[in-house]
Amino acid sequence: MRADLTENTRGAAVAGRVMAAVGAGLLGAAGLVALAPTASADACSDVQVVFARGTAEPAGVGVVGQAFVNALQNDLKGKSVGVYAVNYPASYDFLKATEGAADASAYVQNIAASCPDTSIVLGGYSQGAAVIDAITAPPGSLFGLANPMPADIADHIAAVAVFGNPSNRIGQPLTTLSPLYGSKAIDLCNGADPVCSSGEDRSAHSLYVQAGLADQAADFAAARVKAPAGASVTQLASE
Repeated sequence: MRADLTENTRGAAVAGRVMAAVGAGLLGAAGLVALAPTASADACSDVQVVFARGTAEPAGVGVVGQAFVNALQNDLKGKSVGVYAVNYPASYDFLKATEGAADASAYVQNIAASCPDTSIVLGGYSQGAAVIDAITAPPGSLFGLANPMPADIADHIAAVAVFGNPSNRIGQPLTTLSPLYGSKAIDLCNGADPVCSSGEDRSAHSLYVQAGLADQAADFAAARVKAPAGASVTQLASE
């Protein structure tokens, strides 16, 4: 990529590469995800999960999202945990992931304004992970999101958990892609899952729950929620 590319052109190129990764991986892994129940949002919960489901899953948080929520609620006994399922098509028209990013951004900003003491946990699986990438990446770097989250929203986000993230396939995991949210993020790829790696194990894309990665992410997020303000990932890992 030439050094003289403008910021917008560079952002468009990154977006195109991410969408290509989404398409290449998900088309190969199609039909491998089961159905999950829908979820609802609670007003001013102690913790608010905002989760974007994967491609072709029905409305709701999806299989991985539900397992993550269940494990997080178990880890955070004594705290109320609301759940919001990002509203977007999750179809094979991958550019429509921008609709999910716009919905998630608006919802998070509303929670931050109306429930300032609520700890927000962001999550996404597969195409839903790309949705979360879009709202946590630096403005202009992914998808040209029309309603990006202001920098101070990061103060309300306790943790970010993504699974089968297509940006991993192009060497840009959320942990390094996002200056504001990378230190709060866990970005999990199940073995040779082709959506998030150069591997070819198509079945791995539908086995995040079975591999224990939803539980792992929930433990990470719960530790972030419980941590004192400003605690680092290194400090949390040492406790």
